[in-house]
Amino acid sequence: MFYMLPEWFDAGFFNLFQYITFRSGGAFFTALIFGFMFGRPLINLLRSKQGKGQPIRDDGPQSHILEKAGTPTMGGVLILGAILVSTLLWARLDNGYVWLVLFVTYSFGLIGFWDDYLKVSKQNHKGVSGKIRLGLGFIVAAIAGVWVMWLQSPELSGQLAFPIFKDSLLNLSYFFVPFVMIVIVGSANAVNFTDGLDGLAVMPVMIAAGSFGIIAYLVGRTDFTEYLGLHYVAGTGELTVFVAALIGGGLGFLWYNAPPAAVFMGDTGSLALGGALGAIAVSTKHEIVLSIIGGLFVVELLSVVIQVLYYKKTGKRIFLMAPIHHHFEKLGWGESQIVIRFWIISLILALIGLATLKLR
Repeated sequence: MFYMLPEWFDAGFFNLFQYITFRSGGAFFTALIFGFMFGRPLINLLRSKQGKGQPIRDDGPQSHILEKAGTPTMGGVLILGAILVSTLLWARLDNGYVWLVLFVTYSFGLIGFWDDYLKVSKQNHKGVSGKIRLGLGFIVAAIAGVWVMWLQSPELSGQLAFPIFKDSLLNLSYFFVPFVMIVIVGSANAVNFTDGLDGLAVMPVMIAAGSFGIIAYLVGRTDFTEYLGLHYVAGTGELTVFVAALIGGGLGFLWYNAPPAAVFMGDTGSLALGGALGAIAVSTKHEIVLSIIGGLFVVELLSVVIQVLYYKKTGKRIFLMAPIHHHFEKLGWGESQIVIRFWIISLILALIGLATLKLR
């Protein structure tokens, strides 16, 4: 909405609202203030409505049963509210990529909200069945895949770009849609598996989102794409505003989620934020780079897949407990120790992923 101000007022100051960087800063602070303003009232509301809070797994670490019982969930609503308000105020609403990412984010947010609601109302850690969650996620991702093919130019539509290799494209044609489905659903569930300790998921999400904010800004400008040898994707620069809102909302949430957490983001937040990362990666033609920048999420997801498959085949476990952050808890690592070390790993992986932009 604010990008229209230069058309409404003929004044030099309002020309600032034409710049993505300025509006991104505005989106960040708007989302951050939103989080600080509504965080405590939301937590109090969730406490009053949920009673016993999020159900804790009986087979999990015993410390969780003692320390985390009674903590409300669905805190992802705070992040999603901050993102929505900030994006609608500061982004160009005539940009198709903005609506695409919003669609994916809030569709997965609704799936997660349904799951959280069933868990809380039934006081059971089993919510929506895995098959239904995956099925709904794949439907959303399929729509996103068709949508992004329609948005992108003919020379990029249906193409898979490779990092490091300049101008290399693989034409997936209509197989691009199933590929997008795997990327978005995989990203959503990977972040969901990572969200198991106070502050563990939200900071790596913000780091990954910040990295993709840089990528979106660069690939949306011809001067940078020509210099770096990247594929120019017109319009994706506007996703920087969305990313800034996500980071601001994430920081506002982290204020209350820092150990000991006053609220959990729940599947409402983790599925939505993971889906957003996948949608941005697809929009910017950096799907493979997502596996590097979001490498922590990939490892968390793989640890669960490997554990399940190996147990079904042998009856034994590779990890003491999956996802892998629980494995380190079982080894005796403290919660804060795991969280901070995983944050460091996320930052390192993000820098490696961003380095691929120059290595051409």
